[in-house]
Amino acid sequence: MNQIYLDNSATTLISQESLEAVNEAFKQFGNPSSLHSRGVIASRIVREAADSVMSLLSRNRSSGEIIFTSGGTEANNLALVGGYNSKKRKAGDTLIISDSEHASVEEAAKYLEKLGVKVIRIPTVGGYLDLDFLSSSLDGSVYMVSVMTVNNETGALYNIKEAFSRVKRFNPDIITHTDAVQALGKTIISAETFKADMITVSSHKIHGPMGVGALYVSKDIIKTRKLVPILHGGGQMNGYRSGTENYPGIAGFGAACRSSKNRITADIEQISGVREYAIKRLSAIDVRLNVPVHSAPHVLSVTLPGIKSEVMLHYLSAEYIYVSSGSACSSNDPKTSNALKSFGLSDFDADCTIRVSLCRDNTRDDIDKLADALSAGLDTLIRRKK
Repeated sequence: MNQIYLDNSATTLISQESLEAVNEAFKQFGNPSSLHSRGVIASRIVREAADSVMSLLSRNRSSGEIIFTSGGTEANNLALVGGYNSKKRKAGDTLIISDSEHASVEEAAKYLEKLGVKVIRIPTVGGYLDLDFLSSSLDGSVYMVSVMTVNNETGALYNIKEAFSRVKRFNPDIITHTDAVQALGKTIISAETFKADMITVSSHKIHGPMGVGALYVSKDIIKTRKLVPILHGGGQMNGYRSGTENYPGIAGFGAACRSSKNRITADIEQISGVREYAIKRLSAIDVRLNVPVHSAPHVLSVTLPGIKSEVMLHYLSAEYIYVSSGSACSSNDPKTSNALKSFGLSDFDADCTIRVSLCRDNTRDDIDKLADALSAGLDTLIRRKK
């Protein structure tokens, strides 16, 4: 049976290039911190991978550093908690995030609230970031603004460039951070254009291995020591992230970034075309599409008429079609998503929403099969309810 995988925002199939890089790195067998020849080879693999990740994030390799982590969650925690710990903060210091952040940012912000940090959440109505609210929230107590580039549940593409420009015009010393995990490989990212001091990315969202992420940190942040480690030990990653590097995984991440760099324009065009076709096909079915005006090309949020997403997921899975109910990273959290609420969905409707997420390998034929199965599923499940 042909399987149709449409849950690429949760994870992607590792590419052949990335898999080969991982396997080749395993053959080298060395600790990047060791001074002998095997350690030197492993260290070189890490440096080359860092260059490859940097090539997708900045026009200038010397604009900052790449800190490899265990994934996007650790990178986000390093940015938020490490940014807070870097200076002697006081109760009432302010962190600004959006109200629709990934759990790894939202939960880190809640942790900081317990330490006395004031957290302001910018509304994201219908996929729009309320920039006027952001501007009115800026004052002398703000030390960081963290807003995701692409929402993982709706695909909303937030205006990071304008948001961070306003922040830097108000006070250049405010740290700007964006979680670009869902943007990497699907949109053009530029630390310089975004005016982003720190950027979080993840390997397994772009056909690399799981268990590897990275935080881009600008030269200015490093120079002014606005970031300190949250893991302490041997001082790897120039002291920012202790622990022996997962260099086979890092090698795979680097290979995935090189592949993405070489084909990003074609990938964006391919994925965008399939998504537009999906909007056309699904619009003919009795579902609601939650489509932001500005969106990344790979995510489509679909609200079902009175059928809970979990029920439909099981139905589609039996047909070998795989989608998600919102974000896989927070699927165990019963709380209704702010990202979905921002489209005017009730708690019940949000619970009836599935996420279709694409990659460069998906085709229109995949969408036809999804649309047919979804239509049949609605007929079957609605009849059962009656």
